Amino acid sequence: MKSTREAAMKAILEMAEQDSRIVVVSPDSMLAARAVPFKERFPERFVEVGIAEQDAVDIAAGLAATGMVPIVITYAGFLTMRACEMIRTFIAYPGLNVKLIGLNAGMLGGEREGVTHQFYEDVGILRSIAGVKILAPADGAQVYHAAKEMIKQEGPVYLRLASGREPVVYEEEEPFTYGRLRELKRYGTDAVIFASGYIMDRALEAAGQLHKEGIETILADVSTIKPIDREGVVRLLQETGGRAVTVEDHNIYGGLGSTVCEVACEESPAKVIRLGLKDQYARSGAAKELLDAYGLSVEDIVNAVKRVRES
Repeated sequence: MKSTREAAMKAILEMAEQDSRIVVVSPDSMLAARAVPFKERFPERFVEVGIAEQDAVDIAAGLAATGMVPIVITYAGFLTMRACEMIRTFIAYPGLNVKLIGLNAGMLGGEREGVTHQFYEDVGILRSIAGVKILAPADGAQVYHAAKEMIKQEGPVYLRLASGREPVVYEEEEPFTYGRLRELKRYGTDAVIFASGYIMDRALEAAGQLHKEGIETILADVSTIKPIDREGVVRLLQETGGRAVTVEDHNIYGGLGSTVCEVACEESPAKVIRLGLKDQYARSGAAKELLDAYGLSVEDIVNAVKRVRES
């Protein structure tokens, strides 16, 4: 396990040492965001607004309009729901250079606080807003590199984080590939598994289990959900005869599964089984048990691949 929150803040600190324009805006999220080191190192570049997410986004917009690079960090739902209009109208519409980091995304993120702090609509909300890029890395090591890439990108970018206790998948030095999916494992072309975020370890385990059973898959890490790597998705759909499973700790509406289906519908018709929350709210509980209970267990992924092969 490695903290994605600490990894993101480490990257931000390193970038802030080189770029005096970087500012962190906190709507009472300093502790949750692991931002104490930033405040101590750059007190003049840390803005605390209290529990006022809409104000935080508006202040960030103002800072960006003066040439600063503000980063707003708070819980994913409070950011993308409570401040949705502000993100749309005051950041995305003028194309301002504001970075957004959402914590506690998915069931994996909200195990300690419960359903009010589990957010599985954030990707769907921001995908519908023009001009916002969305990153969903697989683990802490990838978050470190993705946070740096987020700052380098011009315009609004959303970085999706979870609880801060996510399984390790990648080596520390493995670079983050912005805008391109990555083949994390290639056993064969019986089917493709598209996965994103902090349940990548489950998708990896499922691909290995299928391999032992003689079913050879490709596991694709889709860490940039918007803009989606359309060319990469089409290529893998065609290689696998249009047999695909998507895996995400998010509602199946509007997230990775919807994105892949849109690409398939427009460019390469395929049979796609989407794994995620199916128009429901998760109960409170331990993260791993919740994922198992709501159709995101290793066995669920394995069975989905078997079903898509038989269809």
